[in-house]
Amino acid sequence: MVAGEHQTLLEGRNRVRRVSRTSPLNQGPQKKSRKKLQAVICVLLVELCERFTFFGIVCNMILFCTVKLGYGNFLAATINLCFIGTSTLTPVLVGWFAETCLGRTKVLYLCALLHFFGTAMLPVVAFPFEDFYIDTHHMTHKLQPLEQQILFYTGLLAAALGIGGIRAILCPMGAYSLFYWLVNLNSSVVFLGIAYIQQSVAQNLGFLIPFTSVLLALIAIHMTRNKLTYKPKKGGSLLTTLGVFLNSLRMGCLHYRHLSGDVGSWLDRAKENHGGRYSEVHVENVKVLAKLFPLYGLQLLYRACITQIPSGYYIQTMNSNLHLTDLLLPIAAMNVVSILPLLLLAPLIEFVTTCFLSMDKIPLAPAKVITLGHLCAALSVLVAGLSELHRKTYPLVEQTMSGKVLHVSSMPCFQLAPQYILLGVAEALVTPACSLISFQLTPSHIRGISLHFLTLSYGGGCFLGAFIILLVYYFSGGNFYPSTLQDGNLERFFFFLASLMSLNTLVFWKVSDRYLDLSVQGKSVTSSSLTEKLLHYKATLRFYETVEHLPTDSFS
Repeated sequence: MVAGEHQTLLEGRNRVRRVSRTSPLNQGPQKKSRKKLQAVICVLLVELCERFTFFGIVCNMILFCTVKLGYGNFLAATINLCFIGTSTLTPVLVGWFAETCLGRTKVLYLCALLHFFGTAMLPVVAFPFEDFYIDTHHMTHKLQPLEQQILFYTGLLAAALGIGGIRAILCPMGAYSLFYWLVNLNSSVVFLGIAYIQQSVAQNLGFLIPFTSVLLALIAIHMTRNKLTYKPKKGGSLLTTLGVFLNSLRMGCLHYRHLSGDVGSWLDRAKENHGGRYSEVHVENVKVLAKLFPLYGLQLLYRACITQIPSGYYIQTMNSNLHLTDLLLPIAAMNVVSILPLLLLAPLIEFVTTCFLSMDKIPLAPAKVITLGHLCAALSVLVAGLSELHRKTYPLVEQTMSGKVLHVSSMPCFQLAPQYILLGVAEALVTPACSLISFQLTPSHIRGISLHFLTLSYGGGCFLGAFIILLVYYFSGGNFYPSTLQDGNLERFFFFLASLMSLNTLVFWKVSDRYLDLSVQGKSVTSSSLTEKLLHYKATLRFYETVEHLPTDSFS
């Protein structure tokens, strides 16, 4: 009995020892998973704070430029679009700078400080804060117009560079549908909250809110430091892609002048075995990307239509009746109408696609979805022109915004909802489909470059929208984009843009056949060691000018 109890006690101790020995091994994966979870939460917090800041700057910039700085509608819309476009393009440029120069961690801190500095300039430009500031003589002291402009543009440029750096260097969670949904939810909160504070409650003091969110982002960055930086896969760069194009053009010119021989594609002339400077791997990767360039190029005009939400549509809403009983709605509240389709359709489309795949059915091709989205964008701008004609038939009423009395149409702003909804539906259809095509038709090691080109098309669309506004303004003498809508014809600008977008939709429908088959993903191109040795041998012969022409088929 005693011996049995003693043996049981020994077995229990051994079991405890085995557990104690194995417990540190089990704690290792748990710590790693906990650290990863902390990093993900911190990245999510930083990204949301950054987007909170961005939308806080954009949501009422036109109102600030027109009412506080005295700019015309066309100039305010141009500044707003240029800021959005710069914030969209800088992730690509700053990401390249981080990879080649300072390193990702240093550039992250530098961009965070630029973001901090830029958002700090905006409250300075808005000074004085009429909500609480007045001196002993009951007079307010304002900055000179030139000083205001210098601080304003400097702050916007610094904020745009900072935003781009944070988006480029942190883990790009925007690629995930859940984060994309959260960003749109965050923007709706901004358009309802900050826009109301800036417009009605605190006026200029509301510019301190983006500044505060930047402080929270800086604290979150400092919490995890180097764990936040994301290192993408190697496999090419924008400079290499541009170099292949330039070298192909140069070798093509030389071919027509001095050389002979044909190639399958004009890009093949950049290959080393055809006299170029780049390996077969680089050129074949660029050829894969070149197939997507029509997709990227045709997104420019579509983006110019999407940018009407923070420009042309905003101006329309600002000149409409914003009163809801006794409550004055913020102008940017109408932007929430365009965000609702994104919040509702994104989960619905994901659910329908999953159901189709589970039943072994093929869902609607992304190229057809993009065509439908482009059609919705063209229809939205057309409806905006018709709404403008209808809005001008209403009598004028007085409406106070940011302390200034404006004469606006008595038409309720809710009658502009259809054009916002159509653009929201277009965005819910086009953006995920474009990302899917860019991801599916490129090899894994150059998908980052493919998404970079897609981002460049988005930013370029913002600048194209600003250019169209300036072009229409100057050619019409200010009639198509007037500072006082009752004295001009803003509807003609919308009709002109709708005609361009309809033509763009037709062109995309014609070329969409090349993007219908996504069953075969892009395959990476490899080069054998024997081919590399032969190319090196040929380059050596060409260097010493001992060979004038060699048959190209011998190295293929």
